[in-house]
Amino acid sequence: MKIYRLQTIGSIDGLVLFEEPTPQPGPGEVLVNIKATSLNFRDLTIINGWSPFPLEEGRVQLSDAAGIVEAVGAGVTRFTVGDRVASNFMPGWHAGPFREFTSQYGTQLDGWMAEYRAIDQNELVAIPDSISFEDAATLPCAAVTAWNAVAGIGPNHQVLIQGTGGVSLFAFQFAKARGAKVIATTSSNDKALRLITLGADHVINYAENPNWGEQAKALSGGRGVDRVVEVGGPGTFAQSLKAVALSGQISMVGVLAEGEMPGYLDMFLTFARFQTIATGNRQDLEEVITAVAQNGIRPVIDSRFTFDDGVAAFEHFGKRNVFGKVVIINEA
Repeated sequence: MKIYRLQTIGSIDGLVLFEEPTPQPGPGEVLVNIKATSLNFRDLTIINGWSPFPLEEGRVQLSDAAGIVEAVGAGVTRFTVGDRVASNFMPGWHAGPFREFTSQYGTQLDGWMAEYRAIDQNELVAIPDSISFEDAATLPCAAVTAWNAVAGIGPNHQVLIQGTGGVSLFAFQFAKARGAKVIATTSSNDKALRLITLGADHVINYAENPNWGEQAKALSGGRGVDRVVEVGGPGTFAQSLKAVALSGQISMVGVLAEGEMPGYLDMFLTFARFQTIATGNRQDLEEVITAVAQNGIRPVIDSRFTFDDGVAAFEHFGKRNVFGKVVIINEA
């Protein structure tokens, strides 16, 4: 089989394509014929050596995948040959709150950037026929993160999303599916039009209006938004504080933008809840898949690459000018 390994940490050039024997499933494992994978910002942090977690050279990258069960090992009860499956983002976290950091795909465990993967049956979830492999491959990290970032949102709420990356657009779609109003930010007029086409109630160009937090508050009727899906971190947090309603919530998802964090008093005076989002567990992923299927949600895909063009997929994603998810398709 073909498989990519990150031979040298620090550059996309370190990602090398190899041929290795196709693995065989051991007891409790299944062999997945991988049909699609998708990229997340965490994948860039690993390849470039920015990740806060210990890294190991030679590891297979990517955490998000979907495919078909091709063989099962002894004792497997959850799946049979021919089942359609997607990967659980965080190995070992199947239900309940986040309690510990464990080995992750691409860092201390081999990930999914291969044609086949033998994996414990408990690290997979079933996907229905109504969800394509490429759509399913976008869900384990970004969609689950977004799902938890907008938990509790309903028809009387207003949500602010930042940018057009995977998490932001999934949060957009889940919030709209629940009847909420969505205010979106972008630095591109072209992307603004696409956000409006998707159903955004308001779009703010933050390049033209650096004080977009106050504009978001004004657009919300002056009260502020009930939920901010905060993906920028230090570079956007001060504006998020201006946008959030008293006693609202800022779901802290990412640290994409550089800058200085506001002071304690600025945070205190919002009387908001600041909730860090640790992606989610296997049960969350199952709920996401159900919601996507029931609501007819189609993940927003920026671009598709073949497996042999896997390095080009990283190069494109690394430019950070995307609208949705970057997906790698394996036609083999």
